[in-house]
Amino acid sequence: MVTTTITETNWYPEKRLVVTHISGDIEKDDIEQWEKSFKKALEQIEDNTTFKIFVNMYGFKAVNIDAHKRFRGVIPLTLADYGWKVGYVDLFEEEAKTMTYKHTKGIKCVGAAHAHQDKTKMDLYETRFSSEREHFFFDPTQASQWIEHLEIAE
Repeated sequence: MVTTTITETNWYPEKRLVVTHISGDIEKDDIEQWEKSFKKALEQIEDNTTFKIFVNMYGFKAVNIDAHKRFRGVIPLTLADYGWKVGYVDLFEEEAKTMTYKHTKGIKCVGAAHAHQDKTKMDLYETRFSSEREHFFFDPTQASQWIEHLEIAE
């Protein structure tokens, strides 16, 4: 089955929202392209402000172990640069111990929604790792609606 590959990130300043989307049969090169778009969008955020993020991984499938390994650290490591600890990061004990959190250019992430097609995984993450400011969804539409309505203070 051929799937469309999506590797894009957009910054919506009026909503204070980053939407990053990776979907399809993804290779390591695709992940590198996606990560560049993710970082480029984050660079557009004004210094000393806050943002929220929707990580849409619905339809994502790494084509091999190298792609999966490259992918799995992008979100937690990038968001750590903006003071956000992704709920599931403690699943990876060794990596979690070495992570450092900072506020690049004074910017702080204050909320996150994650969507993925693996309902079992998302239900588990929601049960174990969700908080009032972070949730895990099987349905990308629900994730988008939740994060768009999450209030953030300046």
